[in-house]
Amino acid sequence: MAVKTADARLEERWRDILTVHARTMCEIDRALHPHGLGASDFEVLDILAAESPAEGDQCRVQNLVGRVHLSQSALSRLIGRLEKDGLVKRSVCAEDRRGVWVALTRKGRDLHAEVLPLQRSVLERMLAERAG
Repeated sequence: MAVKTADARLEERWRDILTVHARTMCEIDRALHPHGLGASDFEVLDILAAESPAEGDQCRVQNLVGRVHLSQSALSRLIGRLEKDGLVKRSVCAEDRRGVWVALTRKGRDLHAEVLPLQRSVLERMLAERAG
């Protein structure tokens, strides 16, 4: 039996993390698809719900970059899609015209609250499988 090197063990752990991530994202996509959302859509809604808990609260789009696993242009397209669906509203920052604010709409808050238990259930199941 060959002894694994530290590099091989590290690479194996990394690939295991990627596999769990990919499977979990697919399961979240599957659970949320009937509600018209994907995993990345949910992540943006979830971050906005946490960052701006009161209706009308806004979050700078720049604050989402790096927290969602998308490029800045992909995030911008996703926010545009969410806005078209009436889930978020974008506005330009008055002090800095380059800055863009985004806020959940009532429809967005309601949908987030509706699908939150579905997403959390998938996380529980997938991470429990990983731990077990």
